[in-house]
Amino acid sequence: MWIFITLFAAACQSVRTAYQNTLARESGFLHATMSRSLFGLPLVTLYLVLCTLLFGWVSFEPGSVFFWAATACAIAQILATYLMLRVFQSGSFALGTLLAKTEAVLAALIGLPLLHYSLSAMAWWGVAIGVLGALVMSVKWQNLKYLHKDVSLIAGLGSGLCFAITSVMASMASHELTGSIITRAGVTLWYVLALQSIILCGIQIYKSGDLLSPFRHQLGLSLKVGVFSSLGSIGWFTGFALVNPALVKTLGQVEILGTLYYSKVRFAERISVQQMIGGLMIIVSVVLVAMANSN
Repeated sequence: MWIFITLFAAACQSVRTAYQNTLARESGFLHATMSRSLFGLPLVTLYLVLCTLLFGWVSFEPGSVFFWAATACAIAQILATYLMLRVFQSGSFALGTLLAKTEAVLAALIGLPLLHYSLSAMAWWGVAIGVLGALVMSVKWQNLKYLHKDVSLIAGLGSGLCFAITSVMASMASHELTGSIITRAGVTLWYVLALQSIILCGIQIYKSGDLLSPFRHQLGLSLKVGVFSSLGSIGWFTGFALVNPALVKTLGQVEILGTLYYSKVRFAERISVQQMIGGLMIIVSVVLVAMANSN
């Protein structure tokens, strides 16, 4: 089941990221980062109500670290989204998304001590090939010797690290609850989006001095970002609750197919042979991870 959920999440995120990139160009980084949580929260609230009616509520164990883990998840995701949008402005749409894909191997490494998940040899190969494929697609080889000075690379890798922390903390938070896996994932997601909305709306209102500032810029586009973000997040958080986040994020790299489409069609960026080779590597990695999990 987690495979279909992850594919759904990846498809939604591909569309959301394209809309969010446009929103960042027109309304700024802060509003684009805020829109995914603020305008996605109503739909996630309805989803959580439905989960509660169908699967029941959750309970908190004594000494649970749910709120610590979920808060870390919320803050890490804010930083990850902000850094990725920064890369969009300094590099390209494809570069920002692809560099963030290093989160798969980082999630595997972070998850080892925190979640006690293990990966088979085939799964590790899948994760490694997927990350290498993402780097092949994004790195300009002629500038390799200046790579350590590339702001886009540093921001992109930072985004990948923060997204990895987000994945692991979301999984940890959901496992601190008792009840249906579906409801646990929904509660975790709702808390994360609510906290992000409070933080980001507060910052935007403080900067503008206008209580309605979060709703005054590109409302239609913001709603699209929120809807696709919430649908994708429902899939991601459910996947994190079901299996190792590293597997979810590696399989989710099929999102890159959508990234390349939007990069070429929506933003008129040229797709090179190098990117195609990297894309093929990512497809191979997805197949390996899916096969490893089915054994």
